[in-house]
Amino acid sequence: MKKAKAKLKELTARSQGRNVRVVMNKVKVYISGWLNYYCIASIKRKMQEWNEWLQRRFRQYIWKQWKKSTTRVTNLKKLGIPEEYAYMWGNTRLGYWRVAGSAILNRSITKEKLVKAGYYELASNYELKRLKHYGI
Repeated sequence: MKKAKAKLKELTARSQGRNVRVVMNKVKVYISGWLNYYCIASIKRKMQEWNEWLQRRFRQYIWKQWKKSTTRVTNLKKLGIPEEYAYMWGNTRLGYWRVAGSAILNRSITKEKLVKAGYYELASNYELKRLKHYGI
């Protein structure tokens, strides 16, 4: 488990300079192979924790890619955040990880939007593989 999480941390490092969809695809390939091997284990709670952690990692990755405060404000407005909140949060001096866990990014970059962009949801795919393995 520690090696897998370390590998996920390495794959989602925010200093790569790659498109977030490319990173999501690499994570998907790694996790799907890992889940195929460990689907017989009962690790549902751990997969839910990792799922939340990975979503926050991707929000952090996206936030870092936006770089400038004007880009952040513009993109937050595009995602449906009201102008005053977009301006306030786009100009924040908080760190990437702290902003990734904020209510504004959780509302603007939702789980559904991440899945639409190519995010491989761990918890639901773990359950599907587990059911398929046991023939249910």
